[in-house]
Amino acid sequence: MGTSTIKELHTPQEILQAFPVMNQLRTHLTERDYLDLVTEAMEKDMYKMFAMFDQGEIVAVTGFKPMITLYYGRFVWVCDLVTDTNKRSNGYGEKLLSFVHEWSENNGYKTVALSSGLHRTDAHRFYEGKMGYDKVSYVFKKVL
Repeated sequence: MGTSTIKELHTPQEILQAFPVMNQLRTHLTERDYLDLVTEAMEKDMYKMFAMFDQGEIVAVTGFKPMITLYYGRFVWVCDLVTDTNKRSNGYGEKLLSFVHEWSENNGYKTVALSSGLHRTDAHRFYEGKMGYDKVSYVFKKVL
């Protein structure tokens, strides 16, 4: 890992710059749908998107939002976290998720939660083994 920085993405141009990396996780999205969803989530749902740059190149992206539920209370939900396939195992995901933890604490949130697809066993090892997350539930989905 060279000189890396983390930057919040605000403008459509910045958000689109992150699409090639985010699309590795969210393969079902077109560039247009991605931009529309990110923009709407930022406007209506407090969604925040940050990218990690290494030597000017985006190597990892995260999107998260502060939430309040009866189960967790005030917490941050990590909606998206992806490191470029060609840049994995360089500490980028750890650094970016640690940034989310710091952001959360600095903004009064004591818990960070996320879900991960059942087939993503490498990600599960990362969350549980490296980042200290506990597996606390299953997430269920029904398409209507």
